[in-house]
Amino acid sequence: MAMKYPGKCIACGESIRVGEQGLWSKGVGVKHADCAENVQMMCSVCGGPAGCTECEFRDSCGIPNVSPACICKSCSEKRDALGLYRRSVGKKFVVLSGSI
Repeated sequence: MAMKYPGKCIACGESIRVGEQGLWSKGVGVKHADCAENVQMMCSVCGGPAGCTECEFRDSCGIPNVSPACICKSCSEKRDALGLYRRSVGKKFVVLSGSI
């Protein structure tokens, strides 16, 4: 959609001008149309790139909702991957620490 108001892209941090194409989500923010297609989430365990472009779940992911709780392929293949993930996400989201 063409932006009605100026804003700042939540993906790249650059400004978005009135009339420029962008994606807006209530409570989330606004992104350039190009930034929305090239999202790279970070692994919640190691902090490295999660590998979004190669991810088998990319089409059904819901990136704006999942991004702080993703795990990369390398970390997901570690011996205690679930435990590592639980501890990492529990530290970032204290409210979830008792339920994960």
